[in-house]
Amino acid sequence: MTASSDPLQGEACRLRRGMTLQVAHGPGGPPALVFLHGALGNRFNWRPQVELCRERRWQWLACDLAGHGQSSPSRRYSIGRHGRDLARLLERFGIDAPLLCAHSYGVPLALEWARRRPVRGLVLIAGGTHELDPWWERPLVRAMGSAGRHLFRLPAFQALHRRGMGNPGNPRLDRFCAESPIPVTAEPYRSMEIFWGYDFHRRPDPGPWSDVPALVLSGGRDPMFSQAMGDDLAARFVRGRHLHRPDAGHVLMVEQAEVVNSAIVDWIAAEGLDQPRRR
Repeated sequence: MTASSDPLQGEACRLRRGMTLQVAHGPGGPPALVFLHGALGNRFNWRPQVELCRERRWQWLACDLAGHGQSSPSRRYSIGRHGRDLARLLERFGIDAPLLCAHSYGVPLALEWARRRPVRGLVLIAGGTHELDPWWERPLVRAMGSAGRHLFRLPAFQALHRRGMGNPGNPRLDRFCAESPIPVTAEPYRSMEIFWGYDFHRRPDPGPWSDVPALVLSGGRDPMFSQAMGDDLAARFVRGRHLHRPDAGHVLMVEQAEVVNSAIVDWIAAEGLDQPRRR
C-alpha cells in the first residue's frame, strides 16, 4: 500500500490557534467509531480496527492526540484540553454520539468524555480507572523525557523494543512497531504526566454514563492492566462486558486483531449499535 492510498495517512486539521491534529477519517454508516490511542502512540495503532470499519462500511475517525505523531504540541496538557480538542474535531466531521475505542491512557479520555457528552458505546482496551502507572513508570518516563529518549534514535534500540513485545514473526506487530516507534521528542512524555494519579473511583454516584454499553478487553501478559482491573472497570457499567485473553499483552488489539475485531463486531450487533441512533 502506498502512502497516498493509505486511509490512515490522513490530513492536518486546524482546530484552534496553535493546535493542528493529524486526522484520518472514513465515511460510512452507524456506528461512528472514534479511536483514541494511548500514551506514546499515534493513529496507526488502530490499523486492524480501521480495516474492520472499512470492511463493515462503518464511519470511523482516528487522530494523533496533541503532542503525539504529526499533531501540534500543547503549551499545557490535561484531560480536559484533550476533550475540548476532540469535541471540536467531532463537530467538524458531524459526529454527535461516537462509539469511542480507547487504548491504555486513552481510556481515561474516553471515560471523562462519556461523563459529560453523549456516546453510543465504549471499547476500553488495556487501560482503566485507577493505578494506571506502575511504580517503575514515573522515573522511567522522566528519564526518557530528558535524555533517555535519544537512545531510540538508534535502530538497535528500536529493534530491542520490538523483541521485548514478544510474538516473533507476527507481521501485525512488526508493522505496529515500524509505524509507532518509541518517540524521540519530549512532548509525548510530558503528556503522560496528566494521567498519573487519575482515579475514576473518586467520583460521585453513577450518572447516566453508567448505562452506556461498554466492552473491556485485557491481556494476561500485560504488566500494566490486570484481569482484576478489567473486571473492576466492566463492573462500573450496567451493560459492561469484559473479555480477557490470557496469552495477549498490552497491545492486544494488534497482537490478536482477529479475536478483538470479532469481539467488537459481536458486541456491536448484540447492543444494536449498528442501527441508527434514536433521538
